[in-house]
Amino acid sequence: MKFIFLLITSVFCISINFSQSSCPNPFDNNLDGTISIYDLMGLLSIFGEEDLDFDGLIDSYDLCIDLNACNFLNIPTELCLYDDALAICGGSCLSDVDGDGICDDVDACIGPVDVCGVCNGTDALASSIESITFLYDSVYATSANQWVLFVVGADTIFNYICPSTFSNCGEDVIFDNYNYSTVQIGNQCWFSENCRYLPSVSPASSGNAVDPFYYVYGYEGADVAEAKSTSNYSTYGTLYNFPAIMLGEMCPTGWHIPTDLEWQVLEVFLGMSPLDASSTGFRGTDQGNQIKSIVGWSNNNGTNTSGFSALPAGYRNPTGVFYSLGNQAYLWSSSVSELSEPWARKLKGGPRILRNVFNQGFGYSTRCISD
Repeated sequence: MKFIFLLITSVFCISINFSQSSCPNPFDNNLDGTISIYDLMGLLSIFGEEDLDFDGLIDSYDLCIDLNACNFLNIPTELCLYDDALAICGGSCLSDVDGDGICDDVDACIGPVDVCGVCNGTDALASSIESITFLYDSVYATSANQWVLFVVGADTIFNYICPSTFSNCGEDVIFDNYNYSTVQIGNQCWFSENCRYLPSVSPASSGNAVDPFYYVYGYEGADVAEAKSTSNYSTYGTLYNFPAIMLGEMCPTGWHIPTDLEWQVLEVFLGMSPLDASSTGFRGTDQGNQIKSIVGWSNNNGTNTSGFSALPAGYRNPTGVFYSLGNQAYLWSSSVSELSEPWARKLKGGPRILRNVFNQGFGYSTRCISD
């Protein structure tokens, strides 16, 4: 039997060698550079070879034999690739749980983002319409001999009151569509920037000590959107008279305007004596420098070692004029004296902090402190 096998093999080899004189081996009839092998009798398996995908290439030389591969070709030019979570052939996206087209490993939010910009949030506590712009078109009605005006659409701008998503001091607090930075100072957690809440805006010439008024330094109009587009609003926030402060609307849930005592706690933590903290005028040593920003002051920047980052936002005087941008900062507390005069803090070029009472018609900056 072994002899027969060898004889057949020899005959087979002779036939191959014979064919080479008139037909090249391997044979490429259409000269496309590709040679296919079709093992109709399954003889390849005898020699440990297969062609599982029936593409005419022996699997040991075939780059891709999986019909489910996204790049499968009869004559593959690369290894098998598969669709990723974004249906990209050969892509690296392992999962996209929320189906937003962003791979989970780089997705900032796996889930929906609410109107307040919070991932998987509960949406706004309340909303109001700031403005509605109607779009009109017209057509001439020949039969009626007149123009007909009709509304083709409207664009509505909403204001949202959003809940605080704060969990750890040092994280941002999202409120009124803005991310406020925070800082831990002792056992207190403060906003490290001025409040920006601006439901309305007035020129410096308007105001009193009874009704709430809101100002943006240097802006003399009444358009909130226009005031918010100014660089002073972006840098320094809003100036409030004391009646506006008492409404407390500039702080999110879980936060409030600091009391005079909470200001004193801050000052004592920074090294001021309790006796100085409870007195009036400029007090302490370098506590003012510790809370002043390291840039922005025209006369002696601070060290800001506390991280409070007080900026020289100036103020609105009850006489109807803005003063001292770049030179001074005034910050309201929520407390009043025995004579119902509100306490505030003042910073200027020196290193100390002033504590005093002021007319309720002044327009000052303010901060929020965690409950």
